[in-house]
Amino acid sequence: MTRRTRGGAADSKRWALLFTCMSTRAVHIELIESMSTDSFINALRRFFSVRGPAKLLRSDRGTNFVGASKELRINTDDTLIRKYLQEKGCSWVFNPPHASHMGGSWERLIGVARRILDAMLLQTGSVRLTHEVLSTFMAEVMAIINARPLVSVSTDPDMPAVLTPSMLLTQKMSAVSAPPGNFDTAQLFGKQWKQVQCLADTFWKRWKGEYLSTLQSRRKWTQDKPNVKEGDVVLLKDSQAHRNEWPMGLVVKTFPSSDKRVRKVEVRIVKDGTAKVFLRPVTEIVVLLAES
Repeated sequence: MTRRTRGGAADSKRWALLFTCMSTRAVHIELIESMSTDSFINALRRFFSVRGPAKLLRSDRGTNFVGASKELRINTDDTLIRKYLQEKGCSWVFNPPHASHMGGSWERLIGVARRILDAMLLQTGSVRLTHEVLSTFMAEVMAIINARPLVSVSTDPDMPAVLTPSMLLTQKMSAVSAPPGNFDTAQLFGKQWKQVQCLADTFWKRWKGEYLSTLQSRRKWTQDKPNVKEGDVVLLKDSQAHRNEWPMGLVVKTFPSSDKRVRKVEVRIVKDGTAKVFLRPVTEIVVLLAES
């Protein structure tokens, strides 16, 4: 991160603290300036002020998390943090050692987001990000992650809706849309708000590819899998979809091959009140709710 000084500009380091809710699966990211108790308490206070107080905090005891907790002094032996949590009626629970699988619900989100951010920031190493740009970009990352589909909730086959963490947090059906315009890599050296949008679009494209692959695993075909059927609610892998848009559809027709396998289907989607039917291969859809 770059900060302006009287003599020009100076580089300084920032850390990101990621919270994920076990109930709504929402994500909240806070930037901290140092790995100290004071910075952590300030970040925790900001989190509680925005999202409300939490009664239980959980974290892993993997070697990397234990090392980070020692650096941050996030443990029950730290009297300052223990006193602060007790005053807020909050408790901290660590998973057993060597049991990273017990934190799978947050490990997956942290892992995917961190891999994308690491790759992006390495590619943009020559671009200096100010604290304002970095904090705005983290807010865009939160919006993208919280707009991901959790489960299909609509009972109307003509207008399938999707439940997202953002919907549970804001009580609003629509997600935050991207501003109009094409934000390519040339915008990284332009105005700061366009710089943020370019980074957000890059994260969105990578996140969509990483997250969709986790919704539909493709292991070796040692066992027969059921075909896609008419009436299945599916998610379309649309490369032209704008940021935070997850096109949902209903399978209205299937086309079995000579071996009785369905490899292409017709999907009906409703956008802006208009119904459209698209022919898509099964590799371009993800079944969210089977008809049966």
